[in-house]
Amino acid sequence: MIRVGCGFDIHPLAAGRRLVLGGVDIPHHLGLAGHSDADALSHAMCDALLGAAGLGDIGALFPNTDSAFRGARSLALLAKVRAEIFSKSRAQVVNADATVALQRPLLSAHIPAMRANLAEAMGVSPGRVSVKATSGERLGFIGREQGAAVFAVALLEVAE
Repeated sequence: MIRVGCGFDIHPLAAGRRLVLGGVDIPHHLGLAGHSDADALSHAMCDALLGAAGLGDIGALFPNTDSAFRGARSLALLAKVRAEIFSKSRAQVVNADATVALQRPLLSAHIPAMRANLAEAMGVSPGRVSVKATSGERLGFIGREQGAAVFAVALLEVAE
């Protein structure tokens, strides 16, 4: 059986934080604020996988009220999500796709590393993972450089 899931995450930009997307540290004067490393790309991918597997969302597995996840590396959480999905349903990731909406900095130079990191965490080849970036065209909170949003989809093959 083939199952699809979608994920979405959003974080504000803040001074004094690292900007981490897809496990890649991106040089910038602002970073994403959150309980973990606030890697919105990894978070959206977690939710896409969990949604496809029918296993809830990232907040159910890794609640932001649990101090064990404070500062957690979100790419490691993605690997745990993939392991959880496999253990519960023997599901395999077929492919995954994400779009990062962020005004600045430009992400194109970092996308190959993001794809490689996400693919490794999900146990697939980088050719099965797509990451795209778009700006906010100077509109809304993204365009005003106040935050970032990520949309993701994932396709799983589940043995019946």
